[in-house]
Amino acid sequence: MSQESSPSDHMGGQDSLLLLKNLQSLWTKKEMNKLKEETRRGFAALEDPLAGLLDMLESSSDWQGKGHSLGCYITNELQLWIKEHPVGQQSGLRLKKLQARVFRILAQSQVNLLDPLLNIYQLHAADRTSLLGHVSHMYHKGKYKEAAILSIKLKLQLDLDVEKMCTPLLLQEKINLVETYVAEYPDLQCKLLKTLDMWCEPGFNTADVSRQYPGLRPDKLNHRMLSKLVFKLLEQYNLDPALCPNVINQRHLGSLKYLFYKRFVEKSMTQENWADHVENTVGETRWLQEQLIRLLISHCDLNTAARWALRYNLPEQTLPRGVADELQKLHIQERVEDAGSRLDDCAEDRKEGYYQLPIPRENIHFLQTREEMLRWMEKVLQPGQVVGIDMEWRPSFGLVGKPRVSVLQIAVEERVFLLDMLQLLKPDEMEQLARFVQALFSDPSIIKLGYGMSGDLNSLASTCSAFKDMDKQVQGTVDLLTIDKQLQKRCSGRKKSGLSVDVLSQEKSCGDRAFRQPERGLSLLVQHVLGKPLDKTEQLSNWEKRPLREEQILYAASDAYCLLEVYKKLCEDPSGFGLCSDLTESLVRKPNPKPRAKKPLNQQEMPTTSKQLAKVIGPEAVSAPPPVSPKEFSVVCDNMLQGLGRHLRCLGVDVRMLENDESHRKAAEIARKEGRVILTSGLPYQTLQSQVGEGRCFSVDCSEKAKEQALQVLKHFNVKVSVADVFSRCQLCNCDKYLKISKEQMRRLMQRGGLLTDEDAAGCLSKSEEKQETNPASDTSEPCSLPPIYSPACQWLQVAALSRLGCWATQTCHASTVAPSAAKCSGRARTWGACSLSSRRLCAPQGEAKASTS
Repeated sequence: MSQESSPSDHMGGQDSLLLLKNLQSLWTKKEMNKLKEETRRGFAALEDPLAGLLDMLESSSDWQGKGHSLGCYITNELQLWIKEHPVGQQSGLRLKKLQARVFRILAQSQVNLLDPLLNIYQLHAADRTSLLGHVSHMYHKGKYKEAAILSIKLKLQLDLDVEKMCTPLLLQEKINLVETYVAEYPDLQCKLLKTLDMWCEPGFNTADVSRQYPGLRPDKLNHRMLSKLVFKLLEQYNLDPALCPNVINQRHLGSLKYLFYKRFVEKSMTQENWADHVENTVGETRWLQEQLIRLLISHCDLNTAARWALRYNLPEQTLPRGVADELQKLHIQERVEDAGSRLDDCAEDRKEGYYQLPIPRENIHFLQTREEMLRWMEKVLQPGQVVGIDMEWRPSFGLVGKPRVSVLQIAVEERVFLLDMLQLLKPDEMEQLARFVQALFSDPSIIKLGYGMSGDLNSLASTCSAFKDMDKQVQGTVDLLTIDKQLQKRCSGRKKSGLSVDVLSQEKSCGDRAFRQPERGLSLLVQHVLGKPLDKTEQLSNWEKRPLREEQILYAASDAYCLLEVYKKLCEDPSGFGLCSDLTESLVRKPNPKPRAKKPLNQQEMPTTSKQLAKVIGPEAVSAPPPVSPKEFSVVCDNMLQGLGRHLRCLGVDVRMLENDESHRKAAEIARKEGRVILTSGLPYQTLQSQVGEGRCFSVDCSEKAKEQALQVLKHFNVKVSVADVFSRCQLCNCDKYLKISKEQMRRLMQRGGLLTDEDAAGCLSKSEEKQETNPASDTSEPCSLPPIYSPACQWLQVAALSRLGCWATQTCHASTVAPSAAKCSGRARTWGACSLSSRRLCAPQGEAKASTS
């Protein structure tokens, strides 16, 4: 021990060690009242309590572990004692020596000791150079998290390299700590974003960064994770996206690919909308223009690609050879036509198969001024009438920011009013618009129809602060999304977690058979009630571009007016749709006299409960459903939630997990195809929830551990887990097929797979024999008289089948019928708390399970 840290430097050194011995005795006996009294009395008796505390901490190591310890208890008590006895404080050279000793303790201690030691030894006022030296020392010893936390507590971030401090934290998945590190410093936020964006540059190898930190997980520092973090920080700190050109360009490239899919694969976007979105997405960025040419070559032809290259005046030397040759054939004076126009030569008449607006065109009014709005306000605000409401906004394709409502549609009998929000939200027009909209939504005598009304109101609130708290004033609304879910169930005959009905099958286009995408959302409801779906080809229009095209105006009017006709048809014959007779009374949202308690931010609204459904549909249509069992609940997990997925599998839930290289859109495809609920987190939730039905996407709190996340999901969806569900699925492969075997057979398989040594097997066997001697009635090799009941039912494995089973036994993981213990899946060399020698079930691959049961 160095001279400055020697207990002999102060008179109370030996007394402090004697005090520690007495306190350890009381701590062991859990005599907490005496412990507190003795601690306080000991501090008062010590000549230098601050030095005495360091002596006790250096002489004991219990505070180095996790959890509460005697060292933590003594430290916190000294902090309280000093507040009552300020004379015990130190200063000058003596305090500097104590601070030097404290830093050696901080390098080994847990976070719970950090705050009290900082306060006791006044480290906030210590020499800044010395503090930076100690932080650097901790960092070079591999204490990356501890160094970051200490620098945050002492506010040293501006004097440290943000890239150097945050890189190992990212490799350790300490995202929350990274956010905290830069939270109070805009300059550091910008520097961090620029660094992350540099790592996302095409051709940059993140493995080169990872190699500087041996022992950490380099796979976590990938472009997908970094891109998610960049967009999260951009929105969280409201920073300029221009700081991250590489990430923004990659996101724009993803938007381009999505537009090509909508136009050329799904065929659900018109040429005008597609070309307009392509131009806005590409902009003046040369790299995106070159990527567009490559996409055009793969989806169109060389001539179309050459026309777009001419539009952007791309140099011939940067173009693929075929495009460059085609470009030379084009006449320079030729008017540049819209790219892809050749593809529309065989335009088809789509109108006959879709819902048609039953009112004349002159009854659709596009209102852009306050005078025009005041002229028709009285017509809309008539008491007792039914009003259809919808909203349109420009699609953002997952970029930063919330959607801004561009058009507000209001439909009454025989008329539709389209409010141009871009004009009416100007300062001189906004006040009158706010009065009109608030009067409409707060009038309980006017029935307001909508589809996904809560989402529209949220978008309206984010568009203008005048509508921020309007959702609390809304009365007399009817959200047809609730009734749509029930109609889908009755028409499809599927079980509760099933998908929407795929009614439209196929259509002809340009002489070739092309499958039309299944109808979803409002279009499906309109088809079911009125016989024809909505034409949604204008849904992804640029609604901020003026003037609106005629197709956009007709689409917007149809979206609102169809609500009136659907509601009218349901009210005319509710029993024909399986609804109760008092449909109007049961659907109208009434004001709640009691204010609702605020919910935590990480909880979403639950889907409609069984009691609410019973009010809407008759008792013959549905009864209050019992709680959902894990067997009936299926989910698809984001690739950032694999720990949650394994926990849910342990509880019997059917879980599909995305691979690290799969995009979030894959989750939406799986959810729609297999009827699963999406579990995700962060920004992807905003994108995915619009691609599936309401209540089919849930945002998980990433700050919680996987166990708490699983409890959150089970509680939200009312999933009741029984004893039989536990370990009814394999954590690794999601298989729910098992073979039931005896303990002896299980022991052989574990030995053969290298999971059990001969010594372990002999020890377990002796324990089993000893137990059988004390309880002769028990038979360890045969099932007990009342074995656990598992679903699906297991099957006894015959001894003759052991040889056939042995070939794949080492490639499977095991599930336990008792408390979890340490077990390994030898095929993946990972530990999955799942197995013991008393296990009698073996997870079988699907092919082998079928062979065995046959």
